[in-house]
Amino acid sequence: MVPLDRVLVVAATPRELVTPVGWRTLCCGVGPVDAAAATAAAIALDRPAAIVHVGIAGTRRARALMPASLVVGIEARYHDLRVPAHLAPGVVMADPALVSAVARAFPDAPRLPIGTSARIGGTTDTDVEAMEGFAVLRAAQLAGIPAVEVRAISNEIEETDRARWHFDAAFDAITAATARLVEEVARCVS
Repeated sequence: MVPLDRVLVVAATPRELVTPVGWRTLCCGVGPVDAAAATAAAIALDRPAAIVHVGIAGTRRARALMPASLVVGIEARYHDLRVPAHLAPGVVMADPALVSAVARAFPDAPRLPIGTSARIGGTTDTDVEAMEGFAVLRAAQLAGIPAVEVRAISNEIEETDRARWHFDAAFDAITAATARLVEEVARCVS
C-alpha cells in the first residue's frame, strides 16, 4: 500500500474533482490535448505512484447504461487520430491491478473500453465516450505509472439536446465514488 498522497486524481473540470482527503488532484482541462499536456507536466513535477482518472461520459443508447452509473475503463481508445499503430498507438490498456481494485470497490460497475474523442459523437467502436481518457492514460503509460479511468454516465451519445443530459447526477456520482477509488487503488500499489 502506498500513502494516499502518492495517488493523483485527474479530472477535466473542477466539478468532477472532490476536495482531496490526503490524495493529490489535477484539473487537466477539457479535451485530449490539454489533458495530455497537463498530466505529463504533473508527472514530471511530482511523480505519483498511481493515477485515477475520473469524470463524466456519454454512452450509446443501445448499451442502456443509466445516468450516474459508473463505468470502469479496461482500455482507452483514441478515435481522433487514425494512423497505423506503428506510427502512434490508438489503444492504451488500463493497469489490470487498478482495474481489479476499482472492481472490488464497485463490483456492479461494468468494465468496458472507453473511447476518447475531442468531438461529441466522435467515437465509433465503443459504448462509452469521453474526451480525455486516452490522453491521461497515455501520459501515464509513457512515464511507467499505473493508471485507470472511471466515468459516471451523464448522457446518451445520440442525444443532441444537452438540456436532457444528467450532468448533476453524473457529477455527484463520480465525486461520491472518488474516496473509495483512491483508497482501493492505494491498497494495490506498492
